[in-house]
Amino acid sequence: MNLISLENISKSYSERKLLDNISLGINEGEKIGLIGVNGAGKSTLLKIIAGIEVPDEGNIIKGNRVRIEYLNQSPEFDGEARVIEQVFKGNSPEMKLLRDYENTLNHIEKANNQVEINDLNHKLIDLQGKIDAINGWDLESEAKTILTKLGIENFEVKVGTLSGGQKKRIALAAALITPCELLILDEPTNHMDNNTIEWLEQYLNSRKGALIMITHDRYFLDRVTNRILELDKGILYSYSGNYSIFLEKKIERQQLEASSEKKREKLYQKELAWIKRGAKARTTKQKARIDRFEQLEESKVDIKEEKIDISVLSSRLGKKIIEMENLNKTYDGVSYIDNFSYILLREDRIGIVGDNGVGKSTLMKIIAEEIKADSGILDIGETVKIGFFSQENGHMEEDMRVIEYVKEIAEYLPLAEGGRISASQMLERFLFTPEMQWTPISKLSGGEKRRLYLLRVLMGSPNILLLDEPTNDLDISTLSILEDYLDDFDGAIITVSHDRYFLDRICNKIFAFEGKGQISKHHGNYENYMDYLKEQSTIDTKKSKESVDKNKEVVDKKSNKEKPLKFSFKEQREFEEIDDVIERLENKISETNEAINNAATDFVKLQELLEEKSLLENTLEEKYERWTYLNELAEKIQENKKN
Repeated sequence: MNLISLENISKSYSERKLLDNISLGINEGEKIGLIGVNGAGKSTLLKIIAGIEVPDEGNIIKGNRVRIEYLNQSPEFDGEARVIEQVFKGNSPEMKLLRDYENTLNHIEKANNQVEINDLNHKLIDLQGKIDAINGWDLESEAKTILTKLGIENFEVKVGTLSGGQKKRIALAAALITPCELLILDEPTNHMDNNTIEWLEQYLNSRKGALIMITHDRYFLDRVTNRILELDKGILYSYSGNYSIFLEKKIERQQLEASSEKKREKLYQKELAWIKRGAKARTTKQKARIDRFEQLEESKVDIKEEKIDISVLSSRLGKKIIEMENLNKTYDGVSYIDNFSYILLREDRIGIVGDNGVGKSTLMKIIAEEIKADSGILDIGETVKIGFFSQENGHMEEDMRVIEYVKEIAEYLPLAEGGRISASQMLERFLFTPEMQWTPISKLSGGEKRRLYLLRVLMGSPNILLLDEPTNDLDISTLSILEDYLDDFDGAIITVSHDRYFLDRICNKIFAFEGKGQISKHHGNYENYMDYLKEQSTIDTKKSKESVDKNKEVVDKKSNKEKPLKFSFKEQREFEEIDDVIERLENKISETNEAINNAATDFVKLQELLEEKSLLENTLEEKYERWTYLNELAEKIQENKKN
């Protein structure tokens, strides 16, 4: 079933056309990933679908009962609201009731007189009944479960006291639990650790309802989506399948476009030669040919894909790079880095992983000398020139022009192949047109600012790169070119990243923060590290089971050794009666034998007696075995008593 349709949508900002006559339909059950270079208009398109922005042209058709929930890339918060109140800010009937319930509880705590408290209690009882009627408590339980999975465990703390990353996760929780037919997520995986991203993958895969999202996490796109939309120069392309399938189909599309453009160019050159001969539109036929020529001229397709070329020359790096010995860092009594030592090598490509808030960025800032360790030695070689791409965009004045921001570092840059390149030319290679270079930074999108900041770092010709969450807000095209650049980078790289694809692509070592300042070192990329964890988990499980079995065996032996040997009540009674039981069975068998002899001609009766005899003999055999066991046990008990 179709949920929403966009027909011939166009949207421009100033002279920049983001959406050019695009059409799109979203159906029930679709999980769509929206990709494109930063500044292409992806977030704008999501806002139009959500009804937050209005297109310049075109129509939007949405089902009357279709509910849409939208997670903004930069959500707004009420700093005074408690976490659980912020989560229930939605406008669905369920959310309104839960919000009223939470507000009423809050008012009861602040009430000053009994009359007010009684009124609020009556209201609370009424709300409880309404929430019961719609199973709203399930929604509250789900909200708390999701918050916990996202690393938010205190539901009563005020939102204003939390970090930006924690606030974003609260907004995500609110979006996930709000009942809707279409969920829209703008960069949901930013500022999340790998474990949380893997949980979100599983949640979205099991969630019913349609989904459209922007994310630059390629593994996430591969595992969640069944359709990819690519926004390129105002045109929207649609591909069925996940990200891997999209890559294959995009190559096919580009090859087809290139072939069509060659044919158009060949025909255009032929018609251009005819026009240059001075042919005049004296006849209808000639006029039609001139019209066709003009159409050929207008239908030119730009098949050149915009790429970022960053093959710049890094500074010379000597033998001594960076040596760390027994580094320690503590905040408020909590150890974030405990006795860490490492000698950095030129060929190192180190990925740092761990939960949010464990100290990954702290270590990066210590190496970059932005903060000092409490103790230990950080020895940096004389030729080392560090380029630190931090999570924050650093020195970026909003009213500064783009080109001025880059020229603060260098006006020219030496190239690996020789020669030099100007700041303006580098900006063009980073997809900043000459017009955009004189734009104030304030008018750039978040992704464009990150791309500009990356260029500024590289303009310093570093020979050691520290990249703290480089994949946040960088589009996939930029990431691909950055990865190619890092392949040829002549120096060490240390990166903190939650992007598993990036870590697999770049790293040859993984440093894992394991809590309380402990950092373990592993060779290989992120996938190798995950294999190690799985193998370790299997070994630990086996050891744990062996330990439990061994302890049980020791306890049993000890218990048997210390436990006095005696009959149980049941065994004592059985021992006293078993001789009589055996005697009765033997007598019964004798009686059955006599009956068999007397029923020699009654075959039906004979068969019944034979079956009865067989059953009695089996029972007697069992009793003989029990008699043997009980008598042996009685002898041992007597011996123990004597000893």
